[in-house]
Amino acid sequence: MEQRLSVITLGVADLARSRVFYEQGLGWTASGAQEQIVFYQLNGLILALYPRDALAQDAGVVAEGSGFAGMALAHNVRSPKEVDVVLAQAERADGRLVKPGESVFWGGYSGYFADPDGHLWEVAHNPFWTLDAAGNVSLSSPAGDHDS
Repeated sequence: MEQRLSVITLGVADLARSRVFYEQGLGWTASGAQEQIVFYQLNGLILALYPRDALAQDAGVVAEGSGFAGMALAHNVRSPKEVDVVLAQAERADGRLVKPGESVFWGGYSGYFADPDGHLWEVAHNPFWTLDAAGNVSLSSPAGDHDS
């Protein structure tokens, strides 16, 4: 298997509500949609929203269950201030602030919000990684960038 990720599909309770959150609340643009699925082209991969029950049925698992799913999506930004801006934007869009932005043990600054279905998103500034103009993150350290 090649080391890559192509699509992340989030199971959602109410597709219309989720579209409002991501499109009107966070300012994203849908790249394609059908009656029961919507796609967002991201930098190098696709995020899909699909009804939770249908996603579980497709995978052959039960749809019940809530709480911590054992994963979080991450959105890296260019500064600690931008972490706080994005967290506030998500909260205004009816997301739930889970953890306010704060300096963290690994030397960066991050916080968490949950979308309307409880999917966790970490918003982080990592001064040890490079974030290019297109938003692609690289594990290499930015040359001469020691700001946090």
